[in-house]
Amino acid sequence: MEEIGSIVLQTPSGELLQKTADTLRFLSADQVQRANSGHPGMPMGAAEIAAVLLTKLKIDPRDDKWPNRDRFILSGGHASSLLYSMLFLQGFLELEDLKNFRQLGSRTPGHPEYGQTPGVDASTGPLGSGIGMAVGMATAERILADTYNTPKFDVMDHFTYVLAGDGCLMEGISYEAMSLAGHLGLGRLIMIYDANGISIDGGIDTTFTENVGARANAMGWQVIEVDGHDLAAISEAIDQARDDKSRPSFIIARTVIARGSPNKAGKASSHGAPLGVEELAAAKAARNWPAEDFHLPSEVAAYFDVRRGEWLAFRQEWNQVFSQYEKKHHSLCRELRRVLAGELPKQWKNAVAAFGTEKAWSTRAAGGQIINRLGAVIPELIGGSADLTPANLTEIKSGNNPEFVNKGLFQGRNLHFGVREHAMGCFVNGVALHGGFIPFSATFLVFHDYMRSALRLASLMRLRSVFVYTHDSFMVGEDGPTHQPVEHLAALRAIPRLHVWRPADANETIYAWQAALERRDGPSAICLSRQELPVLDRTRLAQARETLKGMYILEPEKEGQAEILIIASGADIHLALAAAVALRERGLSVRTASAPCLEAFKLQAEGYRKKLLPRRLRKRLVIEAGIVQGWEGILGDSGIFIGLEDFGHSGKPAAVAEKLGFTTAAILERIDCSGW
Repeated sequence: MEEIGSIVLQTPSGELLQKTADTLRFLSADQVQRANSGHPGMPMGAAEIAAVLLTKLKIDPRDDKWPNRDRFILSGGHASSLLYSMLFLQGFLELEDLKNFRQLGSRTPGHPEYGQTPGVDASTGPLGSGIGMAVGMATAERILADTYNTPKFDVMDHFTYVLAGDGCLMEGISYEAMSLAGHLGLGRLIMIYDANGISIDGGIDTTFTENVGARANAMGWQVIEVDGHDLAAISEAIDQARDDKSRPSFIIARTVIARGSPNKAGKASSHGAPLGVEELAAAKAARNWPAEDFHLPSEVAAYFDVRRGEWLAFRQEWNQVFSQYEKKHHSLCRELRRVLAGELPKQWKNAVAAFGTEKAWSTRAAGGQIINRLGAVIPELIGGSADLTPANLTEIKSGNNPEFVNKGLFQGRNLHFGVREHAMGCFVNGVALHGGFIPFSATFLVFHDYMRSALRLASLMRLRSVFVYTHDSFMVGEDGPTHQPVEHLAALRAIPRLHVWRPADANETIYAWQAALERRDGPSAICLSRQELPVLDRTRLAQARETLKGMYILEPEKEGQAEILIIASGADIHLALAAAVALRERGLSVRTASAPCLEAFKLQAEGYRKKLLPRRLRKRLVIEAGIVQGWEGILGDSGIFIGLEDFGHSGKPAAVAEKLGFTTAAILERIDCSGW
């Protein structure tokens, strides 16, 4: 027996626990075989690990959003059949779901997908990303605990578990994420490394011979090594990990891939292909397992019937504690309920006043002001920079707890990520997945390349992650082409569901942040300038709130029908306005539009889009400091694009702009040569 709070758990016998492991082993292999697609090796080899985890996890399948549930992330997402077998025994899935593994529209897709399968805490597949998300989740739990727990009420005290494989530990993100976790001392983070020594190409001794335990130890982790098939040893290791609250724990579990398979155990051939009908039958016979597909022993089913009752008791006891907490700490509890629900405070928009025209602002500097005004009234807004805080201007200095999170000091709003962009992106996603926060990260736009996998996962999972990118064009000047983004806006826009904001001035920046915070169905990227920009005079131009439409007529034609439409994004709108003045002096009728977010514009009603981009108005000039990709549909067959076709240059910003043709004179010359 084991006691957690007042709940007494039924401890399975060694024989029953082994039968649970074999149930997981063959349910997983049966899924892969029926689908004739998948990865049976890791699920069969890690079955004992999964069986023990099922006795340790504190969850309730009746409520997969219970905020104090333990989180479990399968970082090696290719082993999804094992996760689905676990979710079936837990009660999240039905047997029919397992039989539909990897079929179109099923709840058991090829890799775990958050939102599609109940009980799945994160979408995984890109190896190592699950580790980064787990670090974010574990940090979110600690910040919530330090902020909302009281001496008598631990309303937030769960663990985050992650199961990783050899490939996860090879990927560079594991170094970044584990280094950050060790630095922060995330004692409620437990990683189990399924060390089976096999990758798709064969034994990992051809490529991966480092001492990963020594690496983890050097990073500040508690390191425990066990036989990954010894049920008692695995259980003791997890208990030891849970006892150490000052360090994250790294359990190295030595396993045999495809354990139980007579001819494929320990071989790469079991990694990414079904065992085959005959080999699977031989594996079942070798372990005295019934030959029938998807066999569930009655004693295993009975045990999990009891366990589900215990899981319900966990949550009910927590609910009782939370009710007492609410009576004693009403305002604190009300705030916790609000942030966990993802609801913004009332009147939060009033915190940010419009910027006046008397001073020019870089949009990164305006963004820093906006973050602090919002931070004063939105305590769940947290984030940080990849060692560029003074350049990104993203430190929150206002509101409650404007400190930097550090080891043992989690009651803060700011995070130092260090030069770890890849982990930073996944960390932010983990915080968003955990709930209770609206997280943001920051770096230079040109370095978003390091974060692309995280951006894609955020979009796939429809997370409320905010990615701030400053230094958004060649106007960084002397830093040269290595730091001057060229293809980056287009690359960001190529990711489905990601809204890419490039505001033209301080006031458009306000609305870019508003849109990002209000959005509940996907992430946002906010791209900001280094150079100072005039604040647009809204007494003669369209109101800044039009920003929310993604594209809007900033300055309409003065008289008659417009002959030329000029569209620009971000800082380039100021060049567009100057070009419009020059064209009007030639007697032309010009309409100017600001396009801060093409994705938001595409969501507008068809009538609005046609009014802004009438078919008759074919002379369209688009100005953006990037490549043309993504603008083709707006340009049409007669448009001119003023942008970049190659990398930039090192020099004074004004000199680089002239070299690249970003001047009014150069634009007029392009128009004169166009045949318009």
